[in-house]
Order: sequence, then C-alpha cells, then structure tokens
Amino acid sequence: MGPDMAAEIARKLLIEAMIISAPVLIAACLISVLLSVLQTLTSVQEQTLTVVPRLLVVFVVTVVTMPWLVGRLVNYTIGLWTDFHRYLG
Repeated sequence: MGPDMAAEIARKLLIEAMIISAPVLIAACLISVLLSVLQTLTSVQEQTLTVVPRLLVVFVVTVVTMPWLVGRLVNYTIGLWTDFHRYLG
C-alpha cells in the first residue's frame, strides 16, 4: 500500500466521521444558540442552566439517529473490508 492509498483511506474515514457527527453537532450548536439568546433576553447568567438541556438534546439526537449511524458505520466497514485486497496488492 502506497501513500496515495493510505491518503484515500484516511480521506474516506474523515468524510464518514464528518457525516456521522453532523446531526449531533448541529443539534448541539442550535440548542446552544437558543439558550444563549434566552439567557441574554432574561439576563440569567447561570451556567448550569445551559448544560442540562444541551446534554439532553445531544442524548435524544444520538438515540434517534442511532439506527442511521450504525447503518453508515456498517456500510463503511463492509466497503473497507471488501475493497481491502485493492489496498494490499
């Protein structure tokens, strides 16, 4: 396996990681912005009020998207193992 093959595997891995992490990161960003706006409007600057809703949203989004996440990971792994002979030769 040459450097170009290793770079191709790394590129595919990073793309898959970005796609898989996108729903959770987007949900966390959106809830953070909403909570920041709510804190600004109400002048309540308690930090613990932002942590619990953010954790709950991330947990719910992770649980809801779990079948899709596992499906993507399984498809990626199967594709990697079925094309593995290409990287060895």
